[in-house]
Amino acid sequence: MRFKKLVLILAALVVAASLAACSSAGQSSEGQSPGGSQKQEEPEKQAEAQPQEQAEKQPEDKKMTKEAKDQQVAPKVGADEGAEQGGNKLQPAKDKTLRLTVPKMAEIKDDEIPTGKGTDEALFRDYAGVRLPFTGFPWQEEANIYIAGHRVGYPGTNSDLAFYDLEDLVNGDEVYLEDAMGRQYTYEVFSKKIVEPTDLSVLKRVEGKNILTLQTCTLPDYSDRVIYRAELKDIKI
Repeated sequence: MRFKKLVLILAALVVAASLAACSSAGQSSEGQSPGGSQKQEEPEKQAEAQPQEQAEKQPEDKKMTKEAKDQQVAPKVGADEGAEQGGNKLQPAKDKTLRLTVPKMAEIKDDEIPTGKGTDEALFRDYAGVRLPFTGFPWQEEANIYIAGHRVGYPGTNSDLAFYDLEDLVNGDEVYLEDAMGRQYTYEVFSKKIVEPTDLSVLKRVEGKNILTLQTCTLPDYSDRVIYRAELKDIKI
């Protein structure tokens, strides 16, 4: 009798285990169809989620914080309204758009640089860098071409990590500009400084020189501005 009871108990356990296995296999988990395949989100929802997902995947020191978004990227305009009418070494290009290449910077390769105010959020989001109005041009005898860009920027745009590695530059490194007429200008880095946002002296021209200024914000708090200056050394026409 005991042996029969033991057999019946074992049989009951086997049946119960089989039923439980079937039940769990037939259940659909959250977000899945009964067949086990995950439901496809609507394309619009997926597209909306991508920028946020990209931002969340970035390391903490490479995220555009709320403080950074609320902070003005660069001075509104240059310091000298006469800079754009300065003496010219070459014929000025009618199209004022420039292109910037910095070999030491991973994201700056033949990037289009428009002209716009430091308060123009759309330009600073959509481009790697922006030249400030009333600063110079490379074809001038004496100029300070002032280009600013986001340190971290916005995922999925040309501003994404654009100037993140600006501080990899050292004296002697080359920086290249090209104007709309295809003329190429080679600049050589000669100085670096960190200034407060209220310090507008970096916008001024340097007597007798044609210089390029690259500017971004400091990490991790974006409170100050990193300034690199390079001097014109060569022109290829």
